[in-house]
Amino acid sequence: MKTSLKFATLLLLVALPALAQQSRVFREGNSWVAETTGSLPKSRVLRVVTDMGAVRVQGREQPAITYTIRKLVHVSSEQSARRLLEAFHVSASQHGDQATIEGSWEGGNTRKFSADFSIVVPPQLDSAKLETQGGELAVKNISGRVEASTGGGSIDLDKVAGNISGETGGGSINVGEVGANLNLETGGGSIQVRSAKGTIQLQTGGGSVIVRDCTQGAIIETGGGNIQVDHCKGRVKASTGGGGIELGDISGPADLDTGGGSIHLAAASGRVHAETGGGSIEMFKLAQGVHAETGGGSITAQFIASPGGFSDSVLETPSGDIKVYLASDLALSVQASIDGGGGHHIRSDFPEIKISSESDDYGPRRASAEGKLNGGGPVLKVHASSGDISFLHSR
Repeated sequence: MKTSLKFATLLLLVALPALAQQSRVFREGNSWVAETTGSLPKSRVLRVVTDMGAVRVQGREQPAITYTIRKLVHVSSEQSARRLLEAFHVSASQHGDQATIEGSWEGGNTRKFSADFSIVVPPQLDSAKLETQGGELAVKNISGRVEASTGGGSIDLDKVAGNISGETGGGSINVGEVGANLNLETGGGSIQVRSAKGTIQLQTGGGSVIVRDCTQGAIIETGGGNIQVDHCKGRVKASTGGGGIELGDISGPADLDTGGGSIHLAAASGRVHAETGGGSIEMFKLAQGVHAETGGGSITAQFIASPGGFSDSVLETPSGDIKVYLASDLALSVQASIDGGGGHHIRSDFPEIKISSESDDYGPRRASAEGKLNGGGPVLKVHASSGDISFLHSR
């Protein structure tokens, strides 16, 4: 009892300097826990920097900043626990409009030690700057901007009104509803965004990316995962080293590139560039021109008439079928060809498109087609080295 009392007293003596603070030490199974609670004056800026540990910031209507810091040592020996707990120094201070909480590890191996920072702030905070070398970062319900960095933990963000930048060495990133620009990067984890009212820039070394809704456009890059964007107002640029790309309704142009996966686009009001090293391409409700190219898959494209109109377009594959659906009132000029022959054909629902073929003693060698719909207009070039080409009435 005397030894435990001395241990608790020591922790109180090295407790954080703050306006109001309480500390307690208790056993939790075979572990020791040192828990400190305190408060700092209401500030415009919160800065948290720690060598380790999870950091969670929550906005709530209150007059000051409050915090709870837990240090957990996974040992049964009190002497070992004392040594490890003393090796992690934490300080809290306030200078001008900035409140700062810092954690510094001065021990050796951290395998048996963990820390957790739980901070509640007034939601009118101007900015939160959070950095941990290894732990989860979470921010919810603040009106200012967020800068978040972790060496490897996950990042969770929700109901943040200001601009956000976040980086993790490999953890996942999950975003709920945010009100401004979003710039996020992970070394390999997945990224998911429910709703963002600003521009989006997302990068992952290999994980998948899902965006449900964005209002100012998105730039997305992954080393190999799938990309999904359900709805976006503005330009979408999506690139993956080998995964598939699936886009819903895009109110703007789209630039899509994958090293080998398939591409599916439900609708786009702007010009589209789609390229894959070997997958199929499907694009529907295309309001403007498109350049689509695959190293080996099929292509399906549907063009609709719209204000601003159709522009010069190209569809090309070396081995796969191409199906083109055209609105009846679309004005364009068609140029189509199949190089390989070998029983592959061009067919058309439009009598204006004239089809011809060349042959030799070994059979069909080349097929081509030309024609002007509704008096002609921008050129649609369709080319397949080996595969059928079809021009069909839009469904």
